[in-house]
Formats: sequence, structure tokens, C-alpha cells
Amino acid sequence: MRAVHGTRADGSPITDRDVEAMADEAKAGYDAEEILRRRRGGRPTLGREPSTVESVRLDPDLKRDLLLKAAEEHISVSELIRRAVRNYLRAS
Repeated sequence: MRAVHGTRADGSPITDRDVEAMADEAKAGYDAEEILRRRRGGRPTLGREPSTVESVRLDPDLKRDLLLKAAEEHISVSELIRRAVRNYLRAS
């Protein structure tokens, strides 16, 4: 009986034969460009540079109002906050 070295995401076992196949593939080398092309998931960029995450404390009433307004406009809470900050900065 072959040893099992864990399971894949779909629940199927990883056997000795699978490990040998992966090792052979690694020895043959990988196409780095292909790997980078496949990794282009994740969140879309908001501009040319990586975005930062800022933390803000909200009282429960403000949070509720924020959630309701975002739902009413069919946008994310983050987008509503970005719009509010932009509008505030343009007005000042």
C-alpha cells in the first residue's frame, strides 16, 4: 500500500506517485512568467500604486448609518468612505 502524504483541496489523497511526479516537474523547471500570469488574482488596484489600509473607529450609530447608505447606493462601505473623504477634501 502506498503512503498518503496529505490531501489536495478537493479531498483526494497525495500518494508517493504524486510526490514523485511533483518532484520530476520541479526538476524540469518552471516557467516563471506563466506562474506570475496565473497569480494575477486578488483585489483590483485603486490606482497606480499599492493601496494602504487605514483604520477608523466608528460609534454604533455612525456604523449603522454607513451600512444603510452603502446598501442604498449599492456600493461597498469602503467605496462610500473613499467618496466621503474625497468630497470632504475637495470642499476644504
